[in-house]
Amino acid sequence: MVSIRVYETPQELAAAAALALVDALARAQAAGLVPAVCLTGGTVADLVHREVARVGADSAVDWTAVDFWWGDERYVETTSPDRNALHAHTAFLDVLGVPAGRIHAMPSTGSACSVEEGARAYAAELARRQEPFLVTMLGMGPDGHVASLFPGAPGLGADEATAIAVTGSPKPPPQRISLTVPALNNSESVWLLVTGPDKAAAVADATTSADLPARRVRGLAETVWFLDRAAASGL
Repeated sequence: MVSIRVYETPQELAAAAALALVDALARAQAAGLVPAVCLTGGTVADLVHREVARVGADSAVDWTAVDFWWGDERYVETTSPDRNALHAHTAFLDVLGVPAGRIHAMPSTGSACSVEEGARAYAAELARRQEPFLVTMLGMGPDGHVASLFPGAPGLGADEATAIAVTGSPKPPPQRISLTVPALNNSESVWLLVTGPDKAAAVADATTSADLPARRVRGLAETVWFLDRAAASGL
C-alpha cells in the first residue's frame, strides 16, 4: 500500500513522523518484538530526530531495546560533520540513552581500510539480523535519489549484495556506503521524508511512472510519503 501525507511545513512533517515512529516502536515492543529502524540523513532527518528526542523521552518505548541501522553513510572520519551517524547521536540517540550495542553505524575511514571493505563489513553485520526493519526512513534528492543510490549508477541494479561501495558520488563527499534497493525494501514500512520546492518535480515523477530510485523502494506492508506542502506542489 502506498499513501501520501501532506503537511504545511517541514516542522509539522517532522512532528508527525516522530509521533508515528514512537507509536510504531511502542506497538512492536508491546507485541514482544525488538524492533529495528533504518535511519537516513539530511536536514529533514535532523528535524525528525530532534522531534523523536522530544516526544520519545516520556513515551512507552524502551530505547534500550531498539536497534538502529543506516541506509547510507559518507565514508569519512567518524568525527566528520558529514557523518549521518554523528548527527543522529547528537539529535536523539544520546539524548534517549540508546546503548552503543544497539547502534549499528556504517564503517568510517578509521574502521575500514577502504570503502569497499566497509561495505562488505556492513553487509556481514546486517546478515546477522534475519528480521525485516520495522521502519526504513529515507530522504530524496531533487534527482530522485535515495540513500546513496543515484539515477543511472551501477549500484542501483545490485540485487544480491545488501550493502555496496559508492565511488564518484555526484554529491560530495564522493565515497559512500549504501544499502541496496532489496535491502531497503526488506522493511515492513518505508517512509520517504521530502521537503522543499526543489523536490516537487521528482516527487511527482516518483509517485507516478518515472523509473527513479525513489520509485523502486517499497515497504513489505506500506510505503508512506511524508511531504511538506512545497514538495507536494507538483502532485
